[in-house]
Amino acid sequence: MQSSLTLSVSSHTSLTIPRSSHAFEPSSKPINLRFCGLRREALGFSSLRQSSDSHRVRLASSARGRRVFVSAASVSNNGSPPKSFDYDLLIIGAGVGGHGAALHAVEKGLKTAIVEGDVVGGTCVNRGCVPSKALLAVSGRMRELQNEHHLKALGLQVSAAGYDRQGVADHANNLASKIRGNLTNSMKALGVDILTGFGTILGPQKVKVGSDKVVTAKNIIIATGSVPFVPKGIEVDGKTVITSDHALKLEFVPDWIAIVGSGYIGLEFSDVYTALGSEVTFIEALDQLMPGFDPEIGKLAQRVLINPRKIDYHTGVFATKITPAKDGKPVMIELIDAKTKEPKDTLEVDAALIATGRAPFTQGLGLESVNVETQRGFVPVDERMRVIDASGNLVPHLYCIGDANGKMMLAHAASAQGISVVEQVTGRDHVLNHLSIPAACFTHPEISMVGLTEPQAREKAEKEGFEISIAKTSFKANTKALAENEGEGLAKLIYRPDSGEILGVHIFGLHAADLIHEASNAIALGTRIQDIKLAVHAHPTLSEVLDELFKSAKVQAHASSPGFSTNYSSPSIRRDHQHIRERKNTIGEQLVYFFKAVDARICSILPSLIPGLVCLFREILVTILL
Repeated sequence: MQSSLTLSVSSHTSLTIPRSSHAFEPSSKPINLRFCGLRREALGFSSLRQSSDSHRVRLASSARGRRVFVSAASVSNNGSPPKSFDYDLLIIGAGVGGHGAALHAVEKGLKTAIVEGDVVGGTCVNRGCVPSKALLAVSGRMRELQNEHHLKALGLQVSAAGYDRQGVADHANNLASKIRGNLTNSMKALGVDILTGFGTILGPQKVKVGSDKVVTAKNIIIATGSVPFVPKGIEVDGKTVITSDHALKLEFVPDWIAIVGSGYIGLEFSDVYTALGSEVTFIEALDQLMPGFDPEIGKLAQRVLINPRKIDYHTGVFATKITPAKDGKPVMIELIDAKTKEPKDTLEVDAALIATGRAPFTQGLGLESVNVETQRGFVPVDERMRVIDASGNLVPHLYCIGDANGKMMLAHAASAQGISVVEQVTGRDHVLNHLSIPAACFTHPEISMVGLTEPQAREKAEKEGFEISIAKTSFKANTKALAENEGEGLAKLIYRPDSGEILGVHIFGLHAADLIHEASNAIALGTRIQDIKLAVHAHPTLSEVLDELFKSAKVQAHASSPGFSTNYSSPSIRRDHQHIRERKNTIGEQLVYFFKAVDARICSILPSLIPGLVCLFREILVTILL
């Protein structure tokens, strides 16, 4: 069966390109055609691969309109499956990663189904990112209302602030329910089949859903996520010894709570509990708090987020045994030295939160049926998320994304990986740059980062033989931050002075989680400092923190931009032909410049098929000549 992609164009033509679901074969050779200004799939060439299947182009006259309309498969039937499979793509797990992959697959015209054994939304929506942000929103408001000095500086007077625990808990639960409903409805609206039941792989391209339903798919994505990791010796009762799953329900606010682990999860919950009146004790196995953060940012964050608050800590110790409260006795925590293993201390607290990270949820998936062995529970994959079996070979048509593969245990990383896989199965090779994926900790103030920390960058520089430089800027110099009376903060840039390459950016301060994306996009697109420092930022805004950061970087005078030095505004003009920038004197490159000048002007005037044809003609001619 075939699905079609229809393009309605100005007053000239309507273009329909039927696509066989077998048009993209792994062994086929890609036809590398770039269409400037138009998405590749707009003309049916999504990195098309040569195939024995014929493609027919039908041109029909149209009497109206000058806009380009693209529809990839009918929403009602969500594409047509191949004759030998129930689906083009089957996703096991309906979390954020599976949801992102499913929506992108439908956009690409794939018949798609998603399997969920619990509830749509996975950990992030139901027991992670979403409800925790609801609690953090409350803690942020409470901190503002409790900070008399801050309010007085703004000329405000507020009576004593209070909160209703059940109301706070309801806010978190209602938000999770709303987002879960949004995700479910978005998939249903696009025609994604939601199959309820636990998914088990029976063999190549075959999955059992629930107890008896068996479905087949040309490609399968594992997106089963993770669960809280609880070390040995810790007894979780869900009441006084809890994980993040339990804490998000906020069934009670203890007077004194110990948090085992000072990473993202532990820090965010310390923000919540201290804002609601609890005293917090951190238990950290390493010698410093916040070990996953850039050390300089971590020290500043400790000075602001921990030292002034009702928080104490024990570092370099393991919690070898934690016993829940019972019979009138408190929670008992036995600590030993992390290095010598000698007994160190015993704590008696009202509650203990285990925030020691997360473990992949991969048991019972039936991976043995395709000869796959997990590594510490993680499914082994290559850089394209293709699953690797016990013999080191790729398992055909099987992929794994998100927490289950352990590459980067973040919800948005899972979604990006899922989209990358869909690109591959529809014929376009794509490798995700994980160093361009940002991370954030939603404390007050926030912490965000992308790329390498300073120690990681120095190690890389020493190994590869280049120098690094550091640039910093303070929120105290930002007008908007000062207007908010939130000048506490720092932005840090790690870069190569010889080339202007951005290696890492770390931010601690007001809305740091929102500010980091300019840096992450720059890394993803390969933008160098000498280019991005010319960008214009609205004044006065917090974005100027990044503006000043990039402007303060000292790039050597001989460093050149990786793109073309042209007068055209489109960044794609610079990126599209990086592979021929060293051949400036060839006839082919002169033609590139000529056609860029032509189609840049045409694309700005006529949003129709003509620019695409000009681009196509240009690419074909340049490809032949080069």
